[in-house]
Amino acid sequence: MKYLYQLFLAFNSTWLIAVVFLVKDKYVISYIEKISMYYSWAIFILIPILLTIFSFLIAMKLPKDNLQRNSVMEIELANNNFLPTYLGYFFVSLGVNDIPTLVVVFLIIYIFTFLSQTLYFNPIFLLFGYHFYFVKTSANIKIFLITKRHLKTPGNDNFDNLRRINNYTYIEL
Repeated sequence: MKYLYQLFLAFNSTWLIAVVFLVKDKYVISYIEKISMYYSWAIFILIPILLTIFSFLIAMKLPKDNLQRNSVMEIELANNNFLPTYLGYFFVSLGVNDIPTLVVVFLIIYIFTFLSQTLYFNPIFLLFGYHFYFVKTSANIKIFLITKRHLKTPGNDNFDNLRRINNYTYIEL
């Protein structure tokens, strides 16, 4: 289940490349072609949002873990660290001229996102109130934590409901 979830998170993290391309090239879903193209665009945008909701449901099946307050030594907000990456993705998708090129570019970015398996930053999580943190533990291990909490001071919180995405990435549900 963990492996499938990692594949799914990598897909969700990179799918916005396709959304930007489809909107840029004014693609329209054929069965709603007679209606405004904005409905197609709304569907394109809705797809990653629905997939992200689905990812929360799948995350319930991941292995449980916890992090005790005395093991959190350092907290660093990571929400803004990924903005340059996503801007890069968007600029790449704006420069793509056709579907075959989009498929190749998407696959390359998807494969690298999946194989890195260090972080699964999905900007759609921000819409659902999640925040991203780098947390350094007392064992001097830096983990990536996805949570709805606003963390400020190390050692103030227990994390009893974590789900392990990989050895360095956790989501709190």
